[in-house]
Amino acid sequence: MPSPYRAKNLALIELLVAERARLGFLQKDLAAALGKPQSFIAKVEGGERRLDVAEFLDYAAALGVDPIKLLKQVVKKRA
Repeated sequence: MPSPYRAKNLALIELLVAERARLGFLQKDLAAALGKPQSFIAKVEGGERRLDVAEFLDYAAALGVDPIKLLKQVVKKRA
């Protein structure tokens, strides 16, 4: 049975991928900024791995985006 949180997670991933692309970051660029392997970003973006709150905040900071605005967009999208 799918997790009840899957749709919200997918909405967040979509926003993170869109922001990364909009800013011109490659997965390897974001990974380097986070001090993680590129496979970490690929797993997050592929839905294989979830971000915890601290990781999400670091992810947003590495992209230079406001995490609150991202979360508001997820809430709006899922409303």
